[in-house]
Amino acid sequence: MPRYTPEQLVKRNASIWTDIQIILAPIQFLIFVTGVTITILYSNGLFITDFYWVSVVILFKTLFFALLFITGMFFEKEIFDKWVYSKEFLWEDIGSTVAAAFHLLYFVLAFLGYPEDVLIWEAFLAYFTYVVNALQYLVRIILEKLNERKLRLDGRI
Repeated sequence: MPRYTPEQLVKRNASIWTDIQIILAPIQFLIFVTGVTITILYSNGLFITDFYWVSVVILFKTLFFALLFITGMFFEKEIFDKWVYSKEFLWEDIGSTVAAAFHLLYFVLAFLGYPEDVLIWEAFLAYFTYVVNALQYLVRIILEKLNERKLRLDGRI
């Protein structure tokens, strides 16, 4: 199910926000890999012995997630004329909102004084929601590239 009209596809390909997302997404993935690695190492008592690092890396992951969400809002406004939850990006935006909520929940639980073992599981849950959300985006990107190729072959763009 294509989400872009041929006109929107041209706007998407010309948008600076598309380029920004292409640059930021792999960086976020590297932060995710770092966060999962540090959390696994700490939870298994390997190399990382200070819980501080688990919190620092999820903080960076959360801030970077917010940066991608905000730049994505500018992209969505430019292409679909709606800041967030446009019909074309509804499920991606819902997935991002859920993932953001779980990232922020880590800090709420930390503020409330929950023990480290709970925070570790919450960190893993936040990372899991990121993976689900990222996979959703990847599937849509693949489908859109196939649609774009079809539109080019048909001479519609």
